[in-house]
Amino acid sequence: MFRFRLGSIPVEVQASHLITSAVLALSFAPGNRPGLIGSMGFQVVSWMLIVFISVLIHELGHALASRAFGYQPSITLEWMGGHTRPNAPGPIPWDRDVLLTLAGPLFGLLLGIACYVGGRYVGRQSEVLAYLLGVGALANFFWSGLNMAPVLPLDGGRITSVLAMRLFGRERGFLGAQMLAVVTSIGLVLWSVDSRQMFLAVFFAMFGFQALRAAYAAMKGPEQVNEAHSPLLHSLQQAQEALAKNQLEDARQLAASVLDSGAALTPELASRAHSALGWVALKKGQGRTALDHFSQVQGQPVEPHALAAAFSLIGDEGRALSLWEMAWRDTGDRTVMHEYAGSLIRAGKEAQALRLPQVDPAAAFSCAERVLFIRGAYSEAAAMGERALAHVPSPSIAYDAACAFARAQNVTDAVRLLQRAKELGFRDGSYAASDEDLAPLHGHPGFEAWLTDLRQSAPS
Repeated sequence: MFRFRLGSIPVEVQASHLITSAVLALSFAPGNRPGLIGSMGFQVVSWMLIVFISVLIHELGHALASRAFGYQPSITLEWMGGHTRPNAPGPIPWDRDVLLTLAGPLFGLLLGIACYVGGRYVGRQSEVLAYLLGVGALANFFWSGLNMAPVLPLDGGRITSVLAMRLFGRERGFLGAQMLAVVTSIGLVLWSVDSRQMFLAVFFAMFGFQALRAAYAAMKGPEQVNEAHSPLLHSLQQAQEALAKNQLEDARQLAASVLDSGAALTPELASRAHSALGWVALKKGQGRTALDHFSQVQGQPVEPHALAAAFSLIGDEGRALSLWEMAWRDTGDRTVMHEYAGSLIRAGKEAQALRLPQVDPAAAFSCAERVLFIRGAYSEAAAMGERALAHVPSPSIAYDAACAFARAQNVTDAVRLLQRAKELGFRDGSYAASDEDLAPLHGHPGFEAWLTDLRQSAPS
């Protein structure tokens, strides 16, 4: 295995890719040509080079299309081909998914055309060059066409699945795409055997079996995921464990790997992965991304408080309020109640929020302020903090309001609220000095004087 970069795109080449291309040389290359071209060593090396460049250009098509949409793709070459992870921050819309997938075969086709034109005009200078360009053209034309077959994990299978689920719904579309893949695989296996291309016959037999297994699992229903999906279930379990430990990036990668699993993915597994990704986005304060994932969860409920939090994060308190109330009445949880109270306060219903049974005004206002801060509405968050101080003279609320003013570049009011926090009992100068939220105040005389005074008054 070795790694390199094409600009900002990381590329990893697995040993399995090089081994497979060598086997392809033995399967496809002519063995009766005289001279250097007919030698075993030349055939193996040249085919490894042709396959490597062809697959790399194909995957580069996917990667460049991903970059065009603002994603951060990475490429891995393995076995007979490779795969490109778009590494998008959230779910990829179906139309972008189709375009990203089509870009690979398109780049392969363009490489084939370039090899064909090169062979016509440059290949005459050298028999070896003519051979390499000719095989490069044939290989890319053949692979670009074959890769559009509606069989996962080929690009044609991906496109067929996306369009079928878009047109007929996730479950019916998924099942229909898998049945089409089974029929196509049978036809390609028969064609490969008739053409004496046993290498391809084996691969399409494997693809057909995977599609048949996935279709059978879909027909059995989401509640009966069989043992064939145990690796995916294990990844989902690991994602949940990482989520519980607040290891958000690990959880995101594990859940995303389930969605990228291809033929083995059932609607139920996809829903569970989207649910996990929704929670990751929620914990990162990405309300829109969370809603995008939750909207793709089928056959299982999404917790009302999760939806409520996502709507609050995007500023849709109208939808959030009813969901917060439902979650509170269903669970009786005081944390949920205070989030409901915070939503009421943000919606201008402060009196109603403070009438909730056993509500803690400090907790309610803190919830109201925190969501505004996460949204990036720093001036609103600071104003919310000042309103809270009228009800609860808390040093933490004053300090949080100062942080919001600092983020809003309102230095004067930030220093004023820091003074208020000190008057109310705030004493942690070390924390304040290293708090990134207060970075805009560094060097300001009022802040530096406040910080010095705070350290001097701290007990030794």
